[in-house]
Amino acid sequence: MKEGDRGRLMRLLERDKAEMNEASREAALADFKRVAEEYFETDGGFALTTHEGKKGTEVVFTFRILRVKNFLTLR
Repeated sequence: MKEGDRGRLMRLLERDKAEMNEASREAALADFKRVAEEYFETDGGFALTTHEGKKGTEVVFTFRILRVKNFLTLR
């Protein structure tokens, strides 16, 4: 195998590991949404995106809130 072919194959394999299939994306989104709703009153609009950054894949979870749910501690 030529060195150029090997490098191309390695890049393809690395990119494949970073890509998220739809079932995984939906599962992650549901989990992040559940956690976000424990801390915030949301108005929907949840989004999960991934893209290649300078040091690997970046994952961004965004949503809008109506308010922060503050917790009181009893002492």
